[in-house]
Amino acid sequence: MATIRFGIVGTGNIAHRFAQAIRNTKGAVLTAVASRTAAGAETFGNEFDIPHRFAGYEAMAASDVIDAAYIAVPHSGHKACSMLMMAHGKHVLCEKPMAINRSEAEEMFACAEQNHVLLTEAMWARVVPGTRKMRELVQNGALGEILGVEGKFCYTMDEDEMDHHVLKNEYGGGSLLDVGCYGLHFASWYLGDDITHISAEADYYKGTDRHACVLLKYRGGAIADLSSATLLRKPNEGYVYGTRGYAYLKRFYAPQEIVLEREGKREVIPAPYAGNGFEEQIEHFCDCLRKGLPESPLIPHAQTLKIITLTDTIREMIGVRYPQDG
Repeated sequence: MATIRFGIVGTGNIAHRFAQAIRNTKGAVLTAVASRTAAGAETFGNEFDIPHRFAGYEAMAASDVIDAAYIAVPHSGHKACSMLMMAHGKHVLCEKPMAINRSEAEEMFACAEQNHVLLTEAMWARVVPGTRKMRELVQNGALGEILGVEGKFCYTMDEDEMDHHVLKNEYGGGSLLDVGCYGLHFASWYLGDDITHISAEADYYKGTDRHACVLLKYRGGAIADLSSATLLRKPNEGYVYGTRGYAYLKRFYAPQEIVLEREGKREVIPAPYAGNGFEEQIEHFCDCLRKGLPESPLIPHAQTLKIITLTDTIREMIGVRYPQDG
């Protein structure tokens, strides 16, 4: 499988970002796009010079013009679109969160195993150079024992965007699933899994959490302080605190620069993306495919399930339920 042929499911902002990135990625090519409407597929196809355009997802799944599909529809459609593609033997890179809840994720992984295809959650932030470098620094003891993590990923919608799916309960909207998952992954990269206590509070908009704050306490004493928002702007920054100093990350989940403060000395470590941040993710997924791996070693199934289990627990605490929860 020299060149991996991708098809995009969906034509929104994230799909545009993927389409831009794959142009800069060796060994991968965008050969198809599927939209709910013929007009949507044609417009997107014309913008990125994609040869095959499909009105509806079933036709692309059944075609022989792609090897893998990138799922870029709203959260509520991730399971159905992924399983459709996998049922037709297509490998799947699915936007985060891969599923609304753990039950959906387990069903999706079972489908991947049954059809002998690769399914990976598109947690692109785990693969970028800044995250890899930050993890290397922590593992080498650059900050000593890690006792704290802070991360804020918050944005606000403009007045003309209030009909966006991220503000709708039926689409799995809300800040926790949309961007709070980045904070939960971030904490797990540096503090592990042994959580002994969870605290959470939220404010709401039409059945979604528009602002959520989460505290995680770990057995060794470390604490993660995380917040997310869809209708409140905060600085999207983070910190990793250790006994020997701390790291400041302007974009905590996918930094392009790491600022270390240790013993009164400041060190800046650059770690730029190859492009818009998605190139490394595409390359990694293709590498896993060529090696015939059953799952990504950087974003394994267990990691996806761990974070989705956390979001299930936190949603229960703050009282956010979706139709998919039953």
